[in-house]
Amino acid sequence: MKICFPVESDQGLESDVFGHFGSAPLFVVFDSEAKSIDTINNQDLGHEHGMCNPLQALDGKMVDALVVGGIGAGAINKLNQMGIKVYRALKGTVQDNVTAFENSTITEMTVEHACSGHAGGCGH
Repeated sequence: MKICFPVESDQGLESDVFGHFGSAPLFVVFDSEAKSIDTINNQDLGHEHGMCNPLQALDGKMVDALVVGGIGAGAINKLNQMGIKVYRALKGTVQDNVTAFENSTITEMTVEHACSGHAGGCGH
């Protein structure tokens, strides 16, 4: 399974998970089978608010799950339509969240959990 984490800087598994999908400069992708990581530059960083293109952001690379602090409803819908589940990150590193994901202690996000104009209540 390939699990994607938005990050501000690439420090591998020690990278802190970034608070919002669309404005993250990078994504660290953890492959749970190979126990390897890959880094993707956000190819959609300059998008207008509400116009996030997740497939473009991930440079066309497919993942199975996304673990993030905050994300808009449109991005959740687009990711779900691509078969990618979205989960709410815990504060901490990619490794902290990989462990939580493997232990099933993080929750799946729906559009009800989405950010709305970066207002309060969206987790970042």
